[in-house]
Amino acid sequence: MDDWRNGGFGLYLHWPFCASKCPYCDFNSHVAASIDQRRWQAAYLAEIARVGALTKGRVLSTVFFGGGTPSLMEPDLVAAILDAVRRTWRIANDLEVTLEANPGSVEAGRFRGYAEAGVNRLSMGVQALNDADLARLGRRHTAAEARAAFDIARAQFDRVSFDLIYARQDQTPAAWAAELRAALAMTVDHFSLYQLTVEDGTAFAARAAAGGLRGLPEDDTAADMYLMTQDICGEAGLPAYEVSNHARPGAESRHNLIYWRYGDYAGIGPGAHGRLTLPEGRFAIETPKAPGDWLTRVEGEGTGESARAALTCADQAAEYLMMGLRLAEGIDTARHEALAGRALPRQAVQQLQDLGMIEAKADRLHATSAGRAVLNAVIRELLP
Repeated sequence: MDDWRNGGFGLYLHWPFCASKCPYCDFNSHVAASIDQRRWQAAYLAEIARVGALTKGRVLSTVFFGGGTPSLMEPDLVAAILDAVRRTWRIANDLEVTLEANPGSVEAGRFRGYAEAGVNRLSMGVQALNDADLARLGRRHTAAEARAAFDIARAQFDRVSFDLIYARQDQTPAAWAAELRAALAMTVDHFSLYQLTVEDGTAFAARAAAGGLRGLPEDDTAADMYLMTQDICGEAGLPAYEVSNHARPGAESRHNLIYWRYGDYAGIGPGAHGRLTLPEGRFAIETPKAPGDWLTRVEGEGTGESARAALTCADQAAEYLMMGLRLAEGIDTARHEALAGRALPRQAVQQLQDLGMIEAKADRLHATSAGRAVLNAVIRELLP
């Protein structure tokens, strides 16, 4: 029942709205002509009170506003939510409050208000540093706006991260290396670096099916870009602490570490997921994806949950393995054994070690750099 304490406790709040839908995006995001932010505020506050009663007495270590585009939220709404959070839980002395933002001029104009509300970490969706690729990705900002927004953010927040996408159309390894080094020169201390993937249900998937998404790198080239990314960031002092995330020591996303270390987290908002340990056991919690459905459920039924499924010990062991091996630090094998009721399969562990995919030392097991490049295959070998 106390296993979650190994990872900590955080709160995720989902803002489902965007100014436009990017063609590669499969997140739960929606475009709306108008948004009643007061109505949304009432719903968020009601859910904070409900979840707070379930988790009374806990110390909250992180808050994360994700989306969608949370930088479309009014700063007063963010402030009201954070005020309610402080009233509801005991707050860690070093509470991390992250807000995802697009680097357009409208969003950048709100940065000071977010900082005054209590946000102390900004995660910016830059995605590319040249205008041609930004247009292909459906982004509404220019490279110059992204750089300007980053400068504004650095003046307002102690910690700023930004996302980049690589293996884009017609992108060469040399071009990616030059772009990555240019990003590193901006004195960023945290990167999320994602390979472009064509997800089902996106505009890119429809375009690809029609033969219109040309110039994507071959798998071998994309793999080379991944390995190049590890080398360049490592040499610059931002090693990969997780498969897609790089940081200077001490600048890691503490909220995301709660996920990867398999702590507990409450999810509030349309499509938000949670993992909560309650007196009856540990549960996977889901919410309706459609914004209107979530609002109606909160207002009419007094809960934003649409499903609460009990997790068996085997479920928890598998989730801990899948999440923990994403981290460079890996997993605690004794903790995994306590959850699973048995040790990891000895033969599979030995074979993966012989192949150079994992390393096992004392009571920890982690994937090597080569293993993290094919992590899904490594995990399949270790799951029962």
